[in-house]
Amino acid sequence: MSTRRIILGAALAALLAAPLTSALAQGADKPHKVVFQVSDADPAKWNLALNNARNVQQDLGADKTAVEIVVYGPGIGMLKMDSPVGNRVTQALGTGVSVVACENTMRAQKLARADMLSDIGYVPAGVVQLMQRQKEGYSYIRP
Repeated sequence: MSTRRIILGAALAALLAAPLTSALAQGADKPHKVVFQVSDADPAKWNLALNNARNVQQDLGADKTAVEIVVYGPGIGMLKMDSPVGNRVTQALGTGVSVVACENTMRAQKLARADMLSDIGYVPAGVVQLMQRQKEGYSYIRP
């Protein structure tokens, strides 16, 4: 093999490795990201999800962790004003946890934003939101 081919091969390998090394270095600076699916109307499941979100923030640092709870299906009722877990959801929101409601489910259940807890977010489709978050590198958890 000629010296020229060796040099070109080494240069090509370095060029190909540079983006990978750069991406790994940048990934170390990014916050941890987790998305929870809650599609159950069971207060025990909700408390489990909210406990998990709190534990993630405590263990990894709330300032270093993006936590989102995506709610659809029967679980949407737990985001209503009269929800038995409403206080816990409000507490989670206060710590930086994002809680988003599926507008498809809300339409199907004839719910308006006025029926829901204040400060929650809304997404057009909960399942699509979960897919997008996973594509963005979020860890997916379904308690």
